[in-house]
Amino acid sequence: MNPLMTIEQKRLVVNSYKKIPLEQWGPYLSERQWGTVREDYGPYGDAWNYFPYDHAHCRQYQWGEDGLAGISDFFQNLCFAVALWNGKDPILKERLFGLGNTQGNHGEDVKELYYHLDNIPSHYYMEYLYKYPQQAFPYEKIREENGMRSKSDPEYEILDTGIFDRNEYFDVLVTYAKQNANDIFIRIDISNRYHEAADITVLPTLWFYNKWNNDPEKKPRISQRNKNSVKAEHHRLGSYYLYFQSPKDKWYTHNETNTEKVSGIPNETIFVKDAFHEALIRGKNIEKLRKKKEGTKFSPVYQYHIEAGKTQTVFLRLSNKSIGNPFTFGFEKIFPQRKSEADAFYDNIFDPQGDAHLKRLQRQAISGLLWSKQYYHFDVEKWLAKSDGITPVNQGKLSGRNHDWKHLKNQDIIAMPDKWEYPWYAAWDMAFQSIPMALVDPGFAKNQLLLIMREWYMKPDGQLPAYEWNFSDVNPPVQAWAALQVYRTEEQKSGYADINFLKRIFQKLLINFTWWVNRKDPSGNNMFEGGFLGLDNIGVFNRSIELPGQMQLEQADGTSWMGMYALNMMDMALEIAMKDKSFEDTATKFFEQFVLIAEALNEQGMWNEEDKFFYDTLAIAGSAPLQLRIHSIVGITTLFAVSIIEKKKLDKLVDFKKRISWFEHYRQKNKKFWPNEEKTDGDTILLSLIPRERLVSLLVRLLNEEEFLSPGGIRALSKHHEKNPYSVTIDNISYTIQYDPGDSTSNLFGGNSNWRGPVWMPINYLIIQSIRKYGQFYGNALKVECPTGSGHYLNLEEVADFLTRRVISLFQPDESGAIPQYGPYNWFYQQPGNEHLSLFYEYFHGDSGQGLGACQQTGWTALLAELISEQQRREKEKTPVATPEITVVT
Repeated sequence: MNPLMTIEQKRLVVNSYKKIPLEQWGPYLSERQWGTVREDYGPYGDAWNYFPYDHAHCRQYQWGEDGLAGISDFFQNLCFAVALWNGKDPILKERLFGLGNTQGNHGEDVKELYYHLDNIPSHYYMEYLYKYPQQAFPYEKIREENGMRSKSDPEYEILDTGIFDRNEYFDVLVTYAKQNANDIFIRIDISNRYHEAADITVLPTLWFYNKWNNDPEKKPRISQRNKNSVKAEHHRLGSYYLYFQSPKDKWYTHNETNTEKVSGIPNETIFVKDAFHEALIRGKNIEKLRKKKEGTKFSPVYQYHIEAGKTQTVFLRLSNKSIGNPFTFGFEKIFPQRKSEADAFYDNIFDPQGDAHLKRLQRQAISGLLWSKQYYHFDVEKWLAKSDGITPVNQGKLSGRNHDWKHLKNQDIIAMPDKWEYPWYAAWDMAFQSIPMALVDPGFAKNQLLLIMREWYMKPDGQLPAYEWNFSDVNPPVQAWAALQVYRTEEQKSGYADINFLKRIFQKLLINFTWWVNRKDPSGNNMFEGGFLGLDNIGVFNRSIELPGQMQLEQADGTSWMGMYALNMMDMALEIAMKDKSFEDTATKFFEQFVLIAEALNEQGMWNEEDKFFYDTLAIAGSAPLQLRIHSIVGITTLFAVSIIEKKKLDKLVDFKKRISWFEHYRQKNKKFWPNEEKTDGDTILLSLIPRERLVSLLVRLLNEEEFLSPGGIRALSKHHEKNPYSVTIDNISYTIQYDPGDSTSNLFGGNSNWRGPVWMPINYLIIQSIRKYGQFYGNALKVECPTGSGHYLNLEEVADFLTRRVISLFQPDESGAIPQYGPYNWFYQQPGNEHLSLFYEYFHGDSGQGLGACQQTGWTALLAELISEQQRREKEKTPVATPEITVVT
């Protein structure tokens, strides 16, 4: 092992030799389990209303647990999280509150203030900040106000309620520091931010995930060991001990449903899931709780009166060892020690001399990504066939959502897009997440990409599961691209080229590619469908619907994504073939497939010569194809399929070189489309989906501030449609689309995301990477006006830098000190103590840059960390090396 490695890097090397490169304990507890498909046993597929937030505190879950700032082991047998009470709320604050899809004017949305401040891949050090109001939490006010607002109104956020206006709240900072893999120190700092003293009750909670009610396994047990510790016994996990400082009370109950509240059926015992709520808030059964000495859920109870500006600290320790004195003198030093190790790790990953604000952004982005790891458990066959004890097995469920995915049996740790808004994986989110993950933990990044390809995820026919609301939906096929990005990142960082990883994922991708060709190209003309393709409401109508009559939607982005897929597979096969010649034939196959797709895109009616743009095309039997002339990211996806092949690599692959030379000669002789362009010095070949003149035409629109270019990056829909809406009539139904830069004003796909104008990080990342690759090939031989109409010309690498700076600016203070993503809430983030807090929104307003949608979407917004690193590398390359002064002594 390299002695120059940081301590954290050495831990990761050890983990890399494990079958699954994971720590046993981590932030694997979800931030929302209620309202998920897994917990919906009803006949109508109405997950939000079948298990609403109001049931979460008193009803057991079937498929996982949730909590506030929590952790669990990687099979989620045993969980730990924090519960709070301000003396005014009707329930304990055990989990984050938010609106279900039907309650919000733009769908589901969390209505809390919380921040993933720090984390490292081994989770030996973690920080989580929650801001808890001292006034009664405005549950009903938020529900009522959002319920009255229309799609055209902004969302009513917790900062709009006024309860944070005077700093009348607690900062609750939860810090974890591991002594070793199975010995975790926990510190809870509660700081009163108000100018008057305030009361708070803190209940650090240890509990078991209830598997015993559905599976015939031995019921676990938490029991008193002495006045400052309990023992948690589980037949699979073994024994763990929770050590704690002297509390006011110690309460035990069971993680079982309060049937009287949920179903009107009398409880067999008072010791149910919400027993602590009833005791603390309504004074019920306190003496019985005090006398009970065992259960499956336990909390020491601390009550504090905290003076203005002061902090109260609680220490705990969770360990698999019986320890006589768990808090020996100086034990607190473990926290600064682990913090120092985390500092050293990130200094090794990111530029230690870089801008302090940008370094903090990168670290918090990655920390949020690491906090997004979650235990995900879903066995579709079992879910369909069994009851949850409330609703019997029913035909609506048996023939409803995901009924044809019975093979899917997931029980893994997965990085989620956002553990509250999207506490379930999505196929293309996982791909994007793996790229920033590879900066800090390439082993886990590779594991995630391989995981979704495994037989307990991938359908036997090769389809990948999209997301739990509809596993059969189709996301863009970006897995091959992401695998290459992860492979190259690891090689660049460590010098290790993991060819075995490429081989493993390549074999699985072959199956998936075949599924795409067989299922999404029904005419066999290399023009692909795909439905919504992750872009929700990007189309003038729902692109996933079955069109009437003999109509077929041929999608520019579906075709472009497949061109990119074929080119990525060729690149991967070529990389492997340098070590294993048996992959050379496969590289040839994907090269030829790419040429045919490029020909279809460019010559079968998707390009509009008048508009100089690519469009989806509606093929209608007996009529001329109808181009849907919408200036959207759909036409821009044609930029993504680009690759540069070095001639020296071709010279080593004789059969591949011979075949493509013959193919080129044959097609040019027969005056057929040919995609490549050779550099004059003969060292490299450019393969791209579109020819140079069309690339330039697209960039004219892309870099036009009246169209796609916004202050914060590239919009998903051109601003041109603000004054020029596009309409089309199909089967006597009229559809219209126009520029909509903020939250969605349509109900398509739940209405909680919008692709009709905002800026999206993953698409901007792909655009920047693609333009940079074109720039690497063309150099100064190709310059474009940037922005369009400015008279300022840049080569394409400089254009990529320009776009990168615009995206990063969303997170940086402007001249007034305001940060665009915070919009009207900058007043809060400019207050002392809040200046260094960062959120990572799902998407950003197309004009103002305000963050919208999920607020902790580090699932793909963590790509920001990679953009910053790339920009810093570029700036260093452009900085001239200072020539030292030479003094001549005679």
